[in-house]
Amino acid sequence: MAVTDPSAPAVASRSGKTPAEDSGPQGGSGAARPRDEDFQDGSETPQERVNRRWNEILQETRVAQTGVQILFGFLLSVAFTAGFEELGTVDRAIYVTTVVLGGAATGSLIAPVSIHRFLSGQQMKGELVEIAHRLMMFGMVLLALTIGSTLLLILRVVLPGIVAELLAAGVMLHFAVCWYALPLWLRHRSARAEAA
Repeated sequence: MAVTDPSAPAVASRSGKTPAEDSGPQGGSGAARPRDEDFQDGSETPQERVNRRWNEILQETRVAQTGVQILFGFLLSVAFTAGFEELGTVDRAIYVTTVVLGGAATGSLIAPVSIHRFLSGQQMKGELVEIAHRLMMFGMVLLALTIGSTLLLILRVVLPGIVAELLAAGVMLHFAVCWYALPLWLRHRSARAEAA
């Protein structure tokens, strides 16, 4: 057991804090999780970056999974309602497509959890983060398509003519802008600012 001299000055860690300050709210369990602003100065180690990205993916997956599971549960129950028998051929095709998209979205968004279970303890977290990232992106595309198809199905029952298609297309355009175009624009703007 190492004995430390209480009169010796505390040695600052990589973060510039003493060990007592660096332990943070975790009660001396090691270095505290770096703040977001710390990531910009290159002080984040590769392992810290992988752990942070994995934690972010877990949080994002929880949000997406909740939405897709509620939607998928609703879609599965529709086939057992009395009004389902009145749907025409086109509406039934939209319904089947929507259910398949919802199932695929659920599979993609839950897949990182299953992969993590299989790879746990294999020192492959970096690969896991990259695969989970791709599955999340694919799952979000499938989720957007599922929502759009569900909306189209419901609006075709409620509204006559081409109004349903126009409204569903408008909502899908909104999804495309909010979920994809806006983040890509922000990334491009940030890259230009860094290059200037």
